[in-house]
Amino acid sequence: MYCGRIGFIGVGNMGGVLARAACRSVGAEYISVSSRTPESARAFAERNGVKASSNKEIAEDADMIFIGVKPNQISGVFDEIAPVLGARSDRVLLVSMAAGVSAGKTSALAGGRPVIRIMPNTPCRIGSGLITYCTSGDVTAEEKKNLESVLACAGSLCELPEPLIDPACALAGCGPAFVYIFIESLADAAVSAGLPREKALEFAARTVSGAAETVLQTGLHPGILKDEVCSPGGSTIAGVKALEDGGFRAAAENAVLAAYRRTLELGK
Repeated sequence: MYCGRIGFIGVGNMGGVLARAACRSVGAEYISVSSRTPESARAFAERNGVKASSNKEIAEDADMIFIGVKPNQISGVFDEIAPVLGARSDRVLLVSMAAGVSAGKTSALAGGRPVIRIMPNTPCRIGSGLITYCTSGDVTAEEKKNLESVLACAGSLCELPEPLIDPACALAGCGPAFVYIFIESLADAAVSAGLPREKALEFAARTVSGAAETVLQTGLHPGILKDEVCSPGGSTIAGVKALEDGGFRAAAENAVLAAYRRTLELGK
């Protein structure tokens, strides 16, 4: 288990999720957090048993520093902490989750420090996330292993070449929101047909979860699994036709591509 000092600069939605996962993985006593205001950092610290700190204090003390700020805020953060990092003689690993900002750019902002760029998704909050990552090139195998140890309770980690990170972000990072809309729509239709709301939401979520797990465990193409359910003249093929008539497939593709294009814009 990794026992270095870990700092989180920014504990908003995703930064907070990963900080809480790190608490479960390695222990709250190793973790410090900072936020835009000291009050929000203290509130997070009190709820999770970690140390409330400042950006500069984390830059002075932590061995692994997570940068959980928006892309348009990252330069400002490094304007503050880069001089502090530059004064240190020991090795510090930076872990950035700023969408669209390359590992090399983050490393340059940090004075050449090693950087792992990660793209987590919201299921990390329940330990079922997918975290894709790439490195600035000077990250060691041990440092990758340390990151996996720190985020073990968040989900699975998958290393990719950096050109694939933005497409992966559009799918795995943004995709849960698209799936939530699908679940809500399935449930709304079932409520219209007479199913109670509570049961409709549960059944819709379990249906999506079970279908996804079937794809993963069988290794079969989704089209094959879909065909297995579609009896000639049956209810399922009637529903599939309604989806096709409504442009469901094109809408799903366009959602991912729109997210991808926006991710590229955010990194400029």
